[in-house]
Amino acid sequence: MPFNWNWAFTWEILPKLLHAALNTLLAAGLGYAIAVVLGLILALAQRTPSRAVTFVIREFVEFIRSTPLILQIFFVYYVGPQFGLRLGPWTAGMIAIGLHYSAYLSEVYRGGLQAVPKGQWEACTALNLSPAKTYWRIIIPQAIPSALAGMGNYLVGIFKDTPMLSVIGVAELMHTANAIGSSSYRYLEPYTLVGIIFLAISLPTAALIRIFEGYVRRKLGLK
Repeated sequence: MPFNWNWAFTWEILPKLLHAALNTLLAAGLGYAIAVVLGLILALAQRTPSRAVTFVIREFVEFIRSTPLILQIFFVYYVGPQFGLRLGPWTAGMIAIGLHYSAYLSEVYRGGLQAVPKGQWEACTALNLSPAKTYWRIIIPQAIPSALAGMGNYLVGIFKDTPMLSVIGVAELMHTANAIGSSSYRYLEPYTLVGIIFLAISLPTAALIRIFEGYVRRKLGLK
């Protein structure tokens, strides 16, 4: 079939897609917030004196990283009710994305924690600081700059994975584009616009993350 771009149709569907883009940004932001907090908890849990706890957490992280995100979305939304966990599409999607990326961020945090010089740990021990003060006041502030690059990459990754939420009915970009295509029998314009919107958001975001990372490292005197 010949290329047949319909500009009138494009302008008609653009507001719907832009509104869906806001939902996509909201989904990515909430999912990332969950992943940031839960990932740090998982990273710290792997450093407990208990070998049993460390083993369980590491195996849990590996399990999450080794299974597809879409399977985890289906499991939380469709299997959860069998265990009394009845969640709406938005809540289930946020939990699944947050859980999935928390496993990856826990490894980013772990790398940052390991990058803190050994002398810093020894100084905290010599000063008899509690574990809470050691981590929150000394170690974590030094670990975060090393982890910023990985954290930024996964923020963009979450944004690009939000279309998977369409499988459980979350009205993000791909879900809206599919609905437009199904009702109009035109897929060229909605899918092309979705690609342009993703590029228009992800590329500047990645650039801003690099700028912020460089700023933080300069402020801390790091190369």
